[in-house]
Amino acid sequence: MSKADELFVAMCQDIIDNGYSTEGEKVRPVWTDTGESAYTIKRFGVVNRYNLAEEFPAITLRRTAIKSCTNEMLWIWQKKSNNINDLKSTVWDEWADESGSIGSAYGYQIAKKYAHHVLKTAEQVEGEFPVVDGREDLSDYPSAEIKDIDGKTYVMLDQIDGVRYDLKHTPFSRRIIANMYNLEELHDMHLYPCAYSMTFNVTSKPGSDKLVLNGLLNQRSQDILAANNWNVCQYAVLIHMLARDCDMEVGELVHVISDAHIYDRHIPIVKELITREQFAAPKFWLNPEKHNFYDFTEDDIRLDDYQTGPQVKDIPIAV
Repeated sequence: MSKADELFVAMCQDIIDNGYSTEGEKVRPVWTDTGESAYTIKRFGVVNRYNLAEEFPAITLRRTAIKSCTNEMLWIWQKKSNNINDLKSTVWDEWADESGSIGSAYGYQIAKKYAHHVLKTAEQVEGEFPVVDGREDLSDYPSAEIKDIDGKTYVMLDQIDGVRYDLKHTPFSRRIIANMYNLEELHDMHLYPCAYSMTFNVTSKPGSDKLVLNGLLNQRSQDILAANNWNVCQYAVLIHMLARDCDMEVGELVHVISDAHIYDRHIPIVKELITREQFAAPKFWLNPEKHNFYDFTEDDIRLDDYQTGPQVKDIPIAV
């Protein structure tokens, strides 16, 4: 049976049995259909570990729309967009303004450039990486820009290219992090980022010539019924794509949720969902013809032998 199902059921049961109820407290969310306060039962500090080398973590209790969730992940990490007109799904419609923008959030933060490192000469990278015009070749990083700061020449990269550069040049660094929770611009975000940072960590495996890519997803808050497996699958796909891009194997996805909650009107749905029959995990396919992260689309992934229970429809949504 699917390990992802086991983790999901155990997490939901723990929240139901041991969670803290916010009923009667001052809460921000309201139900879109009634305007009434949306209360939850929640657990603080939930941690789930998924071994991507063993299985792809799509639950089988109900179907997770793998192409739609991948499209949203690529909207943030590859397109670096904050406009729903660049997104195929409607999950962000509630938060967009008349132009389609969700403010200075998600893809906007991934696209921001920073001084990543001092530009290296050909002599400094000789024998390790390609060179061009007497310096390191930066053609693999579309966001790369050269800028002089305080008498030094820096390579400016955005956050995803910074991650890709570090994974390829200094894979055992403990500083490979992308973060979207920018305090200075929270006021201009139509929703504070929920899944807000990824920490990447590389290990090796005895008997393998390839390094192993692991990732830790930090999430401040999560609607377990509506979003849990959606986010898990998104970041599992991200690790698969970056591992291919960096010629690595996939390892673990660790998911840390600060406020893992089930809304009061979702409790009966969750109770029924976690009693369903569980099936074997699906097989993950990533187009073997593609290697560069920027070339992937949602059409380059597939879940084979994905047997699931019936879809849960008409889930009430709180905003």
